Amino acid sequence: MSNQYESEITIFLRNFKQSNPDIALKQYAGRAILWDKVIDKKLKKDFDYARVPQKPYVYQVD
Repeated sequence: MSNQYESEITIFLRNFKQSNPDIALKQYAGRAILWDKVIDKKLKKDFDYARVPQKPYVYQVD
């Protein structure tokens, strides 16, 4: 008999993954929408070059 403690969250997640075996694929698809992007290095360089430096106090009117 195992005396190791398992939290309610761990039990819930294990049961959820067993009852929804396709959840991992949905997670990967959701990640791909926002995070897994190919970055155009030339375009990023152009954006970085065009950036205007922020002043120390942004609300001060010059």
